[in-house]
Amino acid sequence: MRFLVSLLAAAIGWAGAAKATDLPLDIFLRDLKTFHSHFTQTVVDSRGARIDASKGTLSVVRPGKFRWEVQANDKGEGGQVLVADGRNLWFYDRDLSQVTVKPADSALPATPAMLLSGADVRSAFKLSDAGRRDGLSWTHLEPARPDADFRGALLGFGTRGLERMIVEDKLGQTATVDFIDPVRNGPVDDSVVRFTPPAGVDVIGKPAI
Repeated sequence: MRFLVSLLAAAIGWAGAAKATDLPLDIFLRDLKTFHSHFTQTVVDSRGARIDASKGTLSVVRPGKFRWEVQANDKGEGGQVLVADGRNLWFYDRDLSQVTVKPADSALPATPAMLLSGADVRSAFKLSDAGRRDGLSWTHLEPARPDADFRGALLGFGTRGLERMIVEDKLGQTATVDFIDPVRNGPVDDSVVRFTPPAGVDVIGKPAI
């Protein structure tokens, strides 16, 4: 769960007039209301060996709602769902038949998911221009709080907006997420960012009412 949450910096696109001091991330967040995209994700360990590859979908409804869903593999293994409904953060691990829930205000402040909440990004993260490479303009993001689950993230922006995200956790694992067929400010049904625990699963924690 820790690394999954750390990957949620998500959405795509450009909006509004840019200022000379704006980073690509500032432009990306301006006027963002909804976002939907498919993604692929690859995780490598500290030595660069691949330890996981997956794909899924991300839906965002600002402020404070999103759904990050990783599909099960060809063997039917894995598959995780992370939903912020504006009050609570729900994490469903299908392999364990287990749901963990926390109030959103206590679960999100140290993660890139803050980018989805509409909060003041610059108060929660240290942002800097990371130059240009691979055809993308990069913004580096470092959590201001020492108890965050990740060391840093790089957000790569191209002609379609945010096209790639690279996140390093405290164990030295690195996840690279590529966004596919993004739709900015299109319709996202509210049911997508709601969550009801499936029957028969264990629920850990108590949701805020």
